Amino acid sequence: MAQLVTAQSEVAGPNLLRRVGGNSANFLRLMFHNKAGFVGFVVLVLIVLVAFLGPLFVPEDRTAHVNQIYQQPSAAHLLGTDYAGRDVLAQIIRGGQSILVVGLMAAGLTTAISVIFGALSAYVGGWIDGVITGLADIVLTIPQLPLLAVLAAFISFKSAWQLAVIIAALAWPTLLRAIRAQVLSLREREYVEAAQALDLGTMHILLREILPNMLSYIAINFAIGMTGAIYAQIGLYFLGLAPLAGDNWGIMINIAYTRGAMFFQNSFWYIMAPVLAISILQLSIITMTRSLEDIFNPRLRQGG
Repeated sequence: MAQLVTAQSEVAGPNLLRRVGGNSANFLRLMFHNKAGFVGFVVLVLIVLVAFLGPLFVPEDRTAHVNQIYQQPSAAHLLGTDYAGRDVLAQIIRGGQSILVVGLMAAGLTTAISVIFGALSAYVGGWIDGVITGLADIVLTIPQLPLLAVLAAFISFKSAWQLAVIIAALAWPTLLRAIRAQVLSLREREYVEAAQALDLGTMHILLREILPNMLSYIAINFAIGMTGAIYAQIGLYFLGLAPLAGDNWGIMINIAYTRGAMFFQNSFWYIMAPVLAISILQLSIITMTRSLEDIFNPRLRQGG
C-alpha cells in the first residue's frame, strides 16, 4: 500500500526529474514543445553565455575619451558611447553577470525559505503555523524602501551574497503564503491521508507526497522570484543604496540619471541600452516558464 501512496506523487515528481535531468536531448524536446517558451529559454541561455564569457573577451575600460562623448551608434561603437566616451556595448556585456548572480541567489533563498517554512506551517499547523504566518505578516507590513535606506547606512552591500540575502529577507512572505495555501489543499488528498494512516512521518509525507506535486508551481515561482530580485537590485542601484562600483546595468541607469544624460541629444542609446537589456532578460525568463509548466505538468503536453 505504501508503494501505491508514493506512486501518485512520483508521477509528477522524482521520476520526472530523473527522466528530464538524465537526458539533455529529452529536456530540449520537452522545452521545444512550447515554441514561445523555447525561444525564451534560448534567449536566456545566450544572455547567460554573454554575461559570463563576454568579460573574458571585452576588457574593462576606465579611460575617459573626451572627444567621443555620447557618440551615435557606429561600426566602432555599435551602441554608441557614454558620458566619458566609453563603449556602451562593452558595458552591457560586462554588466549582466552580477545581475544574474544576485537574481539567481536571491530567488533560490526566497524559494527555499518559502517552500520549507510554508509547507511546514500548513502541514503541522498549531502554534508553528501561527508563529510562521505571524512573522510573514510582520515582514509584509514593513515599508521596504525606508528599511533599505536605513540598512544601507550600516551595510555596504559590497558582495553579491549581501544583496541576495537582503532581497530574499524581504521577498519570502508572499511566496510562503502561496505555498502554504497549496499545501493546505494537497494535505486533504487521499494519498496524503493514506500516508498519514501508514504513519510514514512528516518529512516523508512533505518530501515524497506533497512537494513533488508542487514542482511546477515551485519552478515557475522561482523564475518569477528571479525577475522580482532583478528588479529589486536594479532599484537599489538606481537609488544609490548599493555601491556604484564595477559594471552593472543598474549602475548604468543610475549614472545616466545623475549625470543628466537625458538632457543630451545623442545619449538615447546610453539610457535605453541597459533598460532594453533588463527587459529582454525579464521577458526571456517569464516566457521560459511556459515550457517549464509543460515539463512539470504532462497533461498540458497531452492537451497541446
